[in-house]
Amino acid sequence: MKLYYSPGACSLSPHIALLEAGLPYELMPIDTRKGEQHQPAFLAINPNAKVPAIVDGDVTVFDSGAILLYLTEKTGQFLPDNTPAARGQLLSWLMFVASGVGPFSGQAVHFKNHAPAPQPYALNRYMFEAKRHYGILNTRLGHHRYMLGEKYTIVDMAVWGWARAAPMIMGDDAWTSLPNLKRLIDEINARPAAARVGALKDKHAFKVEMDDEARRHLFPQNATRAAA
Repeated sequence: MKLYYSPGACSLSPHIALLEAGLPYELMPIDTRKGEQHQPAFLAINPNAKVPAIVDGDVTVFDSGAILLYLTEKTGQFLPDNTPAARGQLLSWLMFVASGVGPFSGQAVHFKNHAPAPQPYALNRYMFEAKRHYGILNTRLGHHRYMLGEKYTIVDMAVWGWARAAPMIMGDDAWTSLPNLKRLIDEINARPAAARVGALKDKHAFKVEMDDEARRHLFPQNATRAAA
């Protein structure tokens, strides 16, 4: 199996899922600040030019939520009880992370750090929604040890991938209002698989400069804005 990844939050949950399941895999770095996601070879794997993606023999899966589902169904690990009700909760919370937590977190970071000019309305909207989504997770975890109850599942891995960056999104005091979410993140951080994910930053050298080349590859919409 090959995992195509970059250092961003989206790639973290597939990493930890592969390690937790004990599946062998090969790391395939995609340096998004150099534009490698737009190369034909990678577009053949994910036409949307985003990481992560996996290739498992003749199977290709992209998007972190889809990868988590594929891996857990492949191995039978980190699933809730095999009941329709539990399956419904799995899908609901996994999609909550994929369609809410991830996008709002990403947009909040973008408008906070990378907008070509200040955009107060956009920043307020995405910061509000990011905080609201993390608050929902925090409330859920006030009633359950893990997102789906007493069992560690791929939903917790999906939450971990994004929520560990909550202070970067909402400021250094983010955890003050999210104690239950912080408890989950600390517990997952203490797992050996999470430590191994953290060590991956030393595996490959990715471009770190946010220069004109990086902005051109990461934010191609700026070109149309300039042309207008």
